[in-house]
Amino acid sequence: MKLIYEGHACFRIQSEGKEIIIDPYISGNPLAGKKAAEFKPDLILLTHGHGDHLGDALTMARSNHATLAAQVDLLNALDLQGIDNVAFNLGGSFDFAPFKITMVPAWHGSTVSSAAGPLYGGVACGYIIDDGQKKVYHAGDTSLFGDMGMVISRYGIDCALLPIGGFYTMGPEDAVTAADWLKADIVIPMHYNTFPVIKQDPQQFKQAVEAQTTAQCVVLSTGDELDL
Repeated sequence: MKLIYEGHACFRIQSEGKEIIIDPYISGNPLAGKKAAEFKPDLILLTHGHGDHLGDALTMARSNHATLAAQVDLLNALDLQGIDNVAFNLGGSFDFAPFKITMVPAWHGSTVSSAAGPLYGGVACGYIIDDGQKKVYHAGDTSLFGDMGMVISRYGIDCALLPIGGFYTMGPEDAVTAADWLKADIVIPMHYNTFPVIKQDPQQFKQAVEAQTTAQCVVLSTGDELDL
């Protein structure tokens, strides 16, 4: 499995010739290193409906004939004309060979902006992505919550992608606690430094994770790749 960071909370995951992209906020993202048209995913996952996560998902799905998967109420709020989609819910899974995708909770909002005003977008979520060899946990936008230790850790996560920006999500201190509870081998920070209000020092976070947990913390810049 290969992991590629595309800035903010956007990651690509590749295995056996298939590619997933999560929260493809590319257009308008000051940390993005490419244009949205350059991406060719097979599957698009959304953690919630906010613009910095929904991003280019609909355009990307149509132009690549990609499948779009998200929480059922979020998909009900979107214009899915011409888009293959999987509308599932918390605790549910589906197979997208070679991947098994499981939706897990996140503590955050989920509205979709529209010309008529905010639309109900269900509940925010995270994902466990399993290719049969490795398991990646994308936490989405979330605060720290106890089920990271009680429920999500039970999946045997190899790599955890955790927000550290604060203000909209948990900050570095709570993310260190999350890393401890999750027991992942590798922790990667995300959702920081895109906007001034979520400015953080990822190297300080790395030092704290490796001092206080058993995990290795890997700080990725936009475009960096990691083989798991």
